[in-house]
Amino acid sequence: MSGIRVVDLTAMVMGPYCTQVMADMGADVVKVEPPEGDPTRYISIGPAAGLSGVFVNVNRGKRSVALDLREAADRAAITTLIESADVFIHSMRAKAIAKLGLDYPAVAAINPRIVYTNCYGYGRGGPDCDRPAYDDTIQAECGLPAVQRALTGQADYVGTIMADKIAGLTALYATMMALFHRERTGQGQEVEVAMFETMASFMLVEHANGAMFDPPLGDAVYPRTVAPNRRPYRTRDGEIAALIYNDKHWNAFIEAVRPPWASDRFATLAQRARQIDVVYGLVAETMTQRTTAEWLALFRELEIPAAALNTPGELFDDPHLNAVGLFETIATPQGPVRFPGVPTRLSRTPGRVAGPAPELGAHTAEILDELGLQPGAM
Repeated sequence: MSGIRVVDLTAMVMGPYCTQVMADMGADVVKVEPPEGDPTRYISIGPAAGLSGVFVNVNRGKRSVALDLREAADRAAITTLIESADVFIHSMRAKAIAKLGLDYPAVAAINPRIVYTNCYGYGRGGPDCDRPAYDDTIQAECGLPAVQRALTGQADYVGTIMADKIAGLTALYATMMALFHRERTGQGQEVEVAMFETMASFMLVEHANGAMFDPPLGDAVYPRTVAPNRRPYRTRDGEIAALIYNDKHWNAFIEAVRPPWASDRFATLAQRARQIDVVYGLVAETMTQRTTAEWLALFRELEIPAAALNTPGELFDDPHLNAVGLFETIATPQGPVRFPGVPTRLSRTPGRVAGPAPELGAHTAEILDELGLQPGAM
């Protein structure tokens, strides 16, 4: 994305995660913040005030400009910035961005070739378009706690801000498709990415199941993922994750272990799928008979998917992740930071961690100069 300028008015995680990937792939991401800064600057621990770990990770390699868009001079400055941009992306509700005079018609009038991406909770075409949204509320509405309740008996959020991150990646691919269209045609366009619609689509990939047919053939649920016995298996000395799923893996497991409950009624994938919780329960009983290391060795030999259980902190020392070079240590004014880097590999245009996260307004003078504006313009 070298040569692409992104004007980034997003905050929190959804939009910044999208533009973080753009920065890592070479885009010039100009993060436009209010005078108090993106709230994510202050939500977790960090090496200095306004540089929380979450903020530093999803805003690395960007340039920060502090603007009060309620002021005429600052609105004039962002107009000049938009003239030079390829992408404009924001995470305000539709009414709020329109009130600032920065909705798509206004921005496209300044720069018709721009790709304009809206990131918000609910699409403008529905009755909830003006409601605020956060990851927890979107998880609730898209069915995640209900699925967790079916699995564990307790309605819970999942232990990661899944809706924010999935919606951010969706905003990334949607923006990139619009840029690809512009490269072919010269035409800019408006892109809309709503968290609720994104997560509803995400959840229904497998859970639509029988409910997507007319007439419905069953409930909107994929039984395997909500089977009560679907959890890491207890071993003699710990826990292990394993999925003995297809017929090849199943037959290899049965032949190697010869459990007493082996039966023709579990012989095929279709048979096992119809009684998946029973299968999980029987396998769970068997897994207690050996240590985690013994099971891992056997499953490696049989090429059955299996893994030990890591904590997030243990990922920094994972031999595979370090062998493939996922982590990059970057020098920053506050000291070295070990970032989880670009997880994809492109043979001709590989990305890399674009650099440290900016302090609030750190690049205001620099960008003013690039735009030919005087410091008093902001």
